[in-house]
Amino acid sequence: MAARAYWQGQIRLALVSIPVEIYSATKSGAQVSFKQIHEPSGKPIHYDKVVTGVGPVDTDEIMKGFEYEKGSYVLLEQDEIDAVKLESKKTLELTQFVDASEIDVLYYEKPYFVVPADDLAEEAFIVLREALRRTKKVGLGQLAMRGREYVVSLKPCGRGMVLETLRYADEVNKAQGYFRDIPDDEPDADLMDLAEALIEKKSGAFHPQDFHDRYVDALRDLIERKRKSKGGKIIEDKGGDAPAKGSNVVDLMAALKKSMGASGAKAEDKPAAKKAPAKRTPAKKRA
Repeated sequence: MAARAYWQGQIRLALVSIPVEIYSATKSGAQVSFKQIHEPSGKPIHYDKVVTGVGPVDTDEIMKGFEYEKGSYVLLEQDEIDAVKLESKKTLELTQFVDASEIDVLYYEKPYFVVPADDLAEEAFIVLREALRRTKKVGLGQLAMRGREYVVSLKPCGRGMVLETLRYADEVNKAQGYFRDIPDDEPDADLMDLAEALIEKKSGAFHPQDFHDRYVDALRDLIERKRKSKGGKIIEDKGGDAPAKGSNVVDLMAALKKSMGASGAKAEDKPAAKKAPAKRTPAKKRA
């Protein structure tokens, strides 16, 4: 395999250990990066390691420090940090299994491909993969990688498996503080029919290659035009893009009908609106 393994170790389930390798499942997309330039000279600006009252310093004089109170630091050598031992440093022990639906999407962070490290590991790897697939469960454990410990999930993916790092609870904001002011009203039946019809009309298979970063494309176009203009300023005012605010039901109905027409469907194609159900007691909001 051409790619270099991000992590090598073993997955442990009770007394069974499976040697595996983990590879990053994602890569950086097309980006436009900028450097800070000194305009009079046209040359890039450099960044020096500088200490207040001392001036520039050598890199071998730099240590890592933790500020335990204002202006006071505990200094640590890199080998002291590396010596911190974690049981999970080279082992992912699956300690719990849950339904995938139990993990809120907010907790998922980054995916990795998991493959058996060698031919001897393949049988146990396949058994674990198929057991997860048949039970429709996700394995959970903790794993140390690159200087920190992660909560991770493990699930089948084709012939292999995917490990996803998860955020800790204190890294996720509670939704309740953001959603509490949104009313829990029963929506208008006619509006719901139109909205559902529009969603159905625009439904289709997901093809990730159909999407691309339009902002990057626009930046590249701007850079090329700027280069050809020999430094002339290029600003295009495309005002009027900000959506108008409002809660007028008539306006929403008109907008949905217009959207249906634009998508090639007719509102009449949808069955007559059902009688609005009786107002339900608002469900308890989830955090």
